[in-house]
Amino acid sequence: MKKASYVFLLVLFLFAAVRPEAHAQKKISTQAKGTIIGAGAGALGGALIHKRNRAAGGVVGGVVGAGAGYAVGKHIDNKQKERARIAAANRAAAQRAAAARAAAARKASAPSGVAAAPAAMALTSASAAQPAAAGAVLANGYLVNTTYGERDTPYPTSEYRRKSW
Repeated sequence: MKKASYVFLLVLFLFAAVRPEAHAQKKISTQAKGTIIGAGAGALGGALIHKRNRAAGGVVGGVVGAGAGYAVGKHIDNKQKERARIAAANRAAAQRAAAARAAAARKASAPSGVAAAPAAMALTSASAAQPAAAGAVLANGYLVNTTYGERDTPYPTSEYRRKSW
């Protein structure tokens, strides 16, 4: 009966640690959730499998389970980051396309070349100032990729251009 109460307390503790309402102000990372769940499941499995020394089995199972849970949590977190990066690239491409359509509409609605020239000059000066503000060359030698997200350009999924040397 004593072992059953320990198992019940362990399950209750894990539920309280992972429950989202318990951490309303501070969000637990996916790696931490995986580590907690893996450690609990591994400890429980190790204690049940190792018949002669349940404590040693629980410790070994907990360590192995924590490592495996962390790896699974890290994999899930990397997938989420990749999805967010792709969504940001799609949003940036949509904004660039909308800006190009707006510029084309302004150019088409301009009655003469004289009125269109200041607008084109302002557009090129704003686009030229953007890389300078972001830092054209970073400290580690990478160049900022101004065509990030455009599929027909080199390195469309890279935020920075790769070194050419």
